[in-house]
Amino acid sequence: MGRRYGQHFLSDVGILQRMLDCAQLTADDTVVEIGPGLGVLTEMLLRRVGRVIAIEIDSDLHQKLRGRLCGYDNFTLVAGDALKFDYREIERFKVVSNIPYCITTPLIFKLLEEAGGLQSMTLMLQKEVARRITALKGSKAYSVLTLMVQYRSSTSLDFIVPRGAFRPPPKVDSAVVSFFALEAPAVTVNNEQAFFKVIRTAFLRRRKTIANNLKPYDINIKDILGDIGIDHMTRPERLSLEDFARISLALEQRRHNNNCR
Repeated sequence: MGRRYGQHFLSDVGILQRMLDCAQLTADDTVVEIGPGLGVLTEMLLRRVGRVIAIEIDSDLHQKLRGRLCGYDNFTLVAGDALKFDYREIERFKVVSNIPYCITTPLIFKLLEEAGGLQSMTLMLQKEVARRITALKGSKAYSVLTLMVQYRSSTSLDFIVPRGAFRPPPKVDSAVVSFFALEAPAVTVNNEQAFFKVIRTAFLRRRKTIANNLKPYDINIKDILGDIGIDHMTRPERLSLEDFARISLALEQRRHNNNCR
């Protein structure tokens, strides 16, 4: 039960209580929980907020959840895949969840990119992923994931959870991370997909310089970087989200100028 979908159940009430405190919930909130498992966190949420929508893909758990939570009229169980759910249907909501680790990255991206009503997320994640999401510029953990999350949210690593707190215990420790959705992207770009591609290309070889990694874009990449005040010898982990936005815009302008000749 739960293993086929990568779920590790957490029943330590003290840890769950800390997680709820980090979520800054009110009695009027609508909360989405992804992968409610046995419903321990779900029941704690139902006592705190106005409405809980729990999305569970594991059919073995549906009857158990309905049986445990049938006395709550503010509970809705969605039997399905959280990666296919249309979050745009919910006007304003927060996510509080111990999400299945196998869907962590695609789920975070889906929520940040598609859910216009998203206010915040408080998620239990693998510790390594949590450190990458909340990494500081210049650190070893600073990555494509860091920057893509920064584009749509601010984050904080709240606390570490040892693997022994779960049943069955995962192979790694976990961490609770809070995400606060931005009303608008953190930087202005003309083409988001092109911007994200620049970031991914820049990090393909972390030990190489930014000019080396972006050379496929333009043979004169050193000059382009120099024109916007970026040292071509800089490594990608030393560049901020704002730096990458400037690089993306400069490359786009160069392509436009070349096409006009």
